[in-house]
Amino acid sequence: MNEMRYQLDLLKAMNQKLTAKDRMYHLICDTVSCAFLYYSFDKNELTTLGKWRDFFDFEIREVKEISQFFDAVEDAYALPLLDVIFLEKNHQSFASIECYMKDKKAWYSFSTQVLYDEEDHPTDKVICIENITKSKVQNEELTYMAYYDGLTGLYNRNYFVRLLGEHIRRAEEENNVVSVMIIDIDDFRKINDGQGIIVGDELVQQLGSFLKELCNDKVMVCHLNSDIYCLAIYSPTGNCGVETVIRQIQERTKQPFRLSSGQELKITVSIGVAEYPEAATTPLELLNCAEIVMYKGKAMGKNIVQYYNAAILDDFLYSVELDKKLKEAVFNQNFEIHFQPQFYSTDKRLRGAEALIRWRDTTGNTISPAVFIPVAEKNGTIVSIGNWVVEQSVKQYMEWKKQYGIDFILSINISALQYSRDDFVDNLVAILNKYEMDSNCLELEITESVLIENFKSVSDKLKVLKSYGIRVSLDDFGTGFSSLSYLMRLPIDTLKIDKSFIDTVLTDHATQIITESIIDMVKALGFESIAEGVEDERQFQYLHDVGCDVIQGYLLGRPMPPEQMEHVLEQAERQIY
Repeated sequence: MNEMRYQLDLLKAMNQKLTAKDRMYHLICDTVSCAFLYYSFDKNELTTLGKWRDFFDFEIREVKEISQFFDAVEDAYALPLLDVIFLEKNHQSFASIECYMKDKKAWYSFSTQVLYDEEDHPTDKVICIENITKSKVQNEELTYMAYYDGLTGLYNRNYFVRLLGEHIRRAEEENNVVSVMIIDIDDFRKINDGQGIIVGDELVQQLGSFLKELCNDKVMVCHLNSDIYCLAIYSPTGNCGVETVIRQIQERTKQPFRLSSGQELKITVSIGVAEYPEAATTPLELLNCAEIVMYKGKAMGKNIVQYYNAAILDDFLYSVELDKKLKEAVFNQNFEIHFQPQFYSTDKRLRGAEALIRWRDTTGNTISPAVFIPVAEKNGTIVSIGNWVVEQSVKQYMEWKKQYGIDFILSINISALQYSRDDFVDNLVAILNKYEMDSNCLELEITESVLIENFKSVSDKLKVLKSYGIRVSLDDFGTGFSSLSYLMRLPIDTLKIDKSFIDTVLTDHATQIITESIIDMVKALGFESIAEGVEDERQFQYLHDVGCDVIQGYLLGRPMPPEQMEHVLEQAERQIY
């Protein structure tokens, strides 16, 4: 009797233990956000666990009801899902698949795990179903971001470069050609600044949509950045030839782009074309070549198609190297100042000297200011260079003043960028005070280009300079927009007649009329006239006869280093004493 009671108590305890484990398994399954289907091969029993009702509106109690899974998924996933559900038929232990559910409009992941006994007979199977819609969408978004541009829907730069590399490898194998076109909207910054980035973005989108229409199995396009696109053509012939594609682009840009606001915009584009293998053999080099020639076309007037050639690339590489060397020279202050004397035409007395910067690079080659000054203006180093020239010139002038005791005018060229800075006048006055130079002996030469940006601001600053006693000279007169009306309103002292007039003043009657008119006008306005580039005695005599005040040029003195300029000052000193 006691033995029977013991066995009953033992069975009861084991049953309670099993019930507790069953509750634990159910609790675990209910805690996670998945649905489970458990199948016992020995008992031929199916059990659903977890969040089943969140996933399906049907129950599965028998094996034949598993077919409801296949009806719930898109048709393309039915057979692959069958293989995963009945994994044991292929004697596999684990497999999974992602399926799109027709009615739920969601993505479910089905994962099957099968256990086998020692004789390799299946004993248990669990199918785990998980809703992966959110992660699937996120992955699709990340994939899209990895390959496509968010603004235009075109390929992005990185993916385009990868595809271009595949094109080049294929072209190498097949002895074929790949053409690359860089397409840039002309004056896009004016659109962005004047009408706002929303208008600019919509224009970029519309042009991008048109370029996308040109794509096929041979043509692909990407949005590189801002308003720049890149189009690549594998084996450019026939309807996919470069000229054909360019003609289609130009025909489209002849028509205005109508924005969502109703506004219409007309644009032009500049296009640079480079070709594998002529221009380059790697994707990035090919893009660079096309971009270089595109900017070359923009510099020639925009709305131009420019094709690659070696000379353009050589010019670009030289400018890049020059830019690098110039920045190093600015950092090391590796420049010299030469001085070109100016003389009165009446008696050839020294009137003054113009300070001219010179640069000899590390290889010993002298680089003309006509070459490096435009580069300095473009990369911004012109401000540092200009400030260095001012200080060094003033310093040298005061050394000469103490040594020779004579007064003459020091002329210094000022760039538009240097002049436009808010601290320009303060810095200039500080240098004059530092070296104790009389401001009446300093003459600043500005070109007509300085006046173009903001006449009133420029004029106001000139008046401030005049209030300090600093002289102002208008340089290269006749080569800019040369409006006579502003001369009456500018507080200037001197007007320099450009060398281009002096070169032909003896041979061209029209030039003589213009030159004499300028000199007469200058006298009437109370300015001083200086003729640049006087190289022979006949030019000098003519300018003297028509009343030009000052002569500057090779005839009386070339630009010279300080030690040679000292000989000129010694002669001037003897003339005085």
